[in-house]
Amino acid sequence: MLESAVNLSRLQFALTAMYHFLFVPLTLGLVFVMAIMETVYVKTGKEIWRDMVKFWSKLFGINFAMGVATGITLEFQFGTNWAYYSHYVGDIFGVPLAIEGMMAFFLESTFVGLFFFGWDKLSKKAHCIVTWLVAIGSSLSALWIMVANGFMQNPVGAQFNPDTMRMELTSIGDVFFNPVAQTVFSHTTLAGYVTGSMFVMAISAWYLLRGRNVEFAKRSLFVASVFGLITLLGTIYLGDENGRNVYRYQREKLAAMEAMWETHPAPAPLVVMAIPSNKEKKNYLEVKIPWLVGLLNTHSFDTVIPGIDQLVEENKFKIIKALNVYMALETYRENPEENRVLRDYLTENGNILGYALLLKKYTDDPLKATDEMIEKAAWDTIPNVFALFFAFRIMMGAGVAMLGIIALSLFFQLRGKIPPKLVLWGVFMSLPLPWIANEFGWLVTEYGRQPWTIRGVLPTAVSASTVSAENVIFTLVSFILLYTTLAVVDLVLLIKYAKMGPEKAIGNDDKIAVEAQ
Repeated sequence: MLESAVNLSRLQFALTAMYHFLFVPLTLGLVFVMAIMETVYVKTGKEIWRDMVKFWSKLFGINFAMGVATGITLEFQFGTNWAYYSHYVGDIFGVPLAIEGMMAFFLESTFVGLFFFGWDKLSKKAHCIVTWLVAIGSSLSALWIMVANGFMQNPVGAQFNPDTMRMELTSIGDVFFNPVAQTVFSHTTLAGYVTGSMFVMAISAWYLLRGRNVEFAKRSLFVASVFGLITLLGTIYLGDENGRNVYRYQREKLAAMEAMWETHPAPAPLVVMAIPSNKEKKNYLEVKIPWLVGLLNTHSFDTVIPGIDQLVEENKFKIIKALNVYMALETYRENPEENRVLRDYLTENGNILGYALLLKKYTDDPLKATDEMIEKAAWDTIPNVFALFFAFRIMMGAGVAMLGIIALSLFFQLRGKIPPKLVLWGVFMSLPLPWIANEFGWLVTEYGRQPWTIRGVLPTAVSASTVSAENVIFTLVSFILLYTTLAVVDLVLLIKYAKMGPEKAIGNDDKIAVEAQ
């Protein structure tokens, strides 16, 4: 029953997070496109650029509201569904979440209010500054979420305290400058900028296909295409750096992503396509490119990337070492005063206790674990190979497709032409691609961290609250219904205002400016 409650809690958090991330990337990207447009308006004084900002801000406002509504429940789940996790690492994890809350609900929301209600109360330059502050504030809000997530992927700046039985913060600087956190933040925010760009491009292409608001659509398409190409190239570059960090800090995830069941001589080949079998621990119908994985992830010809077989053996030794630490902890807890000599040992080695806790899935007392249980626990450290292998390739495929369509569109625009209808249709039909890339990218990131909530420190199986499966089912169904409703409402409103066009969406007073230029 406990295991089913844990799995249901995982499913609930995954669904709410993925629903939430339908709205976040568009918010991050669309506001930057608006800020660029408003800067052009301030520089040129042409009213059409102001109308462009006002129109796209209608769609931004709808999406922003939905993002806030779906994000609130995520943080509450740490207390309701993941109580032991919150207790164990709350000192570290709570700091960036608190800062993010202040930025999102005070700083960012304040500037959003000034943006929407300050058009007639602020000067052109002042309002443009506010728009840029909304854009920067949105990204800073994402920064602290990524700092918290980076700690889950690569726990730094913390130490185990055997007296409190918790991880405690030792350096907020180490947590903030965690290389995983910074790379994931940059990669994720740039992916959001690409999402906003593709959104503007797709709607602008639709207007051009219908011969509506041509000058408005041409300008919007050009700004979004340039911004989208730059940020997509940045996303790809940081994706490469993110892959190198996965090699450095999460090798089990890398092995699963690449379906590397065996360790290959350096540099390792890339499995372009295959059908991995989790049960048989092998691939069918493999298509390989020699050397490519090794070169991409290590940038060297002689660095060996360990395969799943090697990683499982290494993790067996980690589990056995962790059992020694667990035994020392049990001895220390029985009589701390008489066993003070063990405290320094536990403080130094307590961060690997998680490997002993993996055995809790099979026995209440890890010290009574059999060799078979240790073997199973070692294999548990490998994420689902089939799921990660295909999720990673879907993400990459969507990114490559976007690069092609944005570059092709911009090629015609830089020659002073409206892209041909076939290209415009390609732009319009590419609208779902950034969301596909974002969602599958997060699936790789989060599902690839399993079986850990904090990698190497705290297994997911022991992180959950002591709630019944029935209670989790009730909230899970409630969230699905609520979030699906919000997603449908968001989609309906976005389509409604997009169909209305700028002349109706921003009001009749502005219609002349749109049509005259």
